[in-house]
Amino acid sequence: MNVILVILCVLAMAGAVFMLVRGIVTFLKTTEEDLKSGATGPSQSSLRQNKAMMGRITFQALAILVVALLLLMNGGK
Repeated sequence: MNVILVILCVLAMAGAVFMLVRGIVTFLKTTEEDLKSGATGPSQSSLRQNKAMMGRITFQALAILVVALLLLMNGGK
């Protein structure tokens, strides 16, 4: 069971790194026009950045939960 949880934790951490890089790339592609179009609502770039941030937070939460499970299971060892 520990092996499965460790693999799940590594996958969650890799997912968080992937979403972080994806958000940074989206941020770097943001143009001045995207920033100035805020009066007409959120731009596509802003929506993509928010989606990447929420994905990163989700993966981080999953990794924390898996680590907590591992600590609870191996607390007495």
